[in-house]
Amino acid sequence: QVQLVESGGGLVQAGGSLRLSCAASARTFSGYPRGWFRRAPGKEREFVAAITWNGGSTYYADSVKGRFTISRDNAKNTMYLHMNSLKSEDTAVYYCAAGAFSTAANFYQYWGQGTQVTVSS
Repeated sequence: QVQLVESGGGLVQAGGSLRLSCAASARTFSGYPRGWFRRAPGKEREFVAAITWNGGSTYYADSVKGRFTISRDNAKNTMYLHMNSLKSEDTAVYYCAAGAFSTAANFYQYWGQGTQVTVSS
C-alpha cells in the first residue's frame, strides 16, 4: 500500500527553525507533484506550499512566503519543508500530500498522517 510518512515535527521557540520530511513508500511518487498543508487548533486545514514533480516550480501561501522553503529529493522519494523564523501562529499539524500542484486540498489523492509542530512564544 502506498504511504506518505511525515517526520521532523516538534516543539520549537519562536524565531527558530524546523525541517519536516515526507517520505513516500512507492517509487512512483517521484513523478507526482506534492504539497504541504496544515491544520491549526480550531481552524480548517490550509494550504502551505506545493512543488512540481521535478521541483521546477513552487508555490507558497502568503503567510509563509519568505520563511518556508519546499524542496524534494526524488532519488530518496522524499519531500521537505524547511521552516525558518517560526511564529506561534505556525503551530499546527502539518500534512504532506501528493497528486496535484494546487492550493486546493481536494485535488490531492494521497495524504500522510501528519506531524505536530508547536511554536512557543
